[in-house]
Amino acid sequence: MVTLLFPGSFDPFTRGHRDIARRASRVCDKLYVAVMNNSSKHYTFSLEERVDMCRRVLSEFPNVEVIGSDGLQVDLFRQLGCNAVVRGIRSESDFRLEAEMAMANRMLCPEYDVTLLPCRDDLSLISSSIVKEVGAYGGDISRMVPAEITDEVNARLRKAGQ
Repeated sequence: MVTLLFPGSFDPFTRGHRDIARRASRVCDKLYVAVMNNSSKHYTFSLEERVDMCRRVLSEFPNVEVIGSDGLQVDLFRQLGCNAVVRGIRSESDFRLEAEMAMANRMLCPEYDVTLLPCRDDLSLISSSIVKEVGAYGGDISRMVPAEITDEVNARLRKAGQ
């Protein structure tokens, strides 16, 4: 059984994230989408809100399970018995960052492995940071965020931008 872990902060979950999860779910038996907390980040949405949004967006994929985690990614990787982590990359700088993170995680967990999926061209410019910036100024984020959560994300970002 092939089990993959797709970790991220997903603050908020984007159409790019959804596409990576969809594609990853087609090449494994089980995909865990792990909504992670990073103590150095300040989040727009709570961990519980981010988990809930991910679950709603990914509910159509039967082999995907969304979980929340406050711990180390490598500990979760071991606990869930994963074969590899899946990450989306948009650019050369993403590749470099992901390669460095993989090496650091491999020092903590020798069996740690990563599969990198390049983003689709039409989604490569979408990031959670861009969604937050556009949304805070009242811009249209409907092409950046899945329809299931657009209204909720819009409301929060507009409130935060005031």
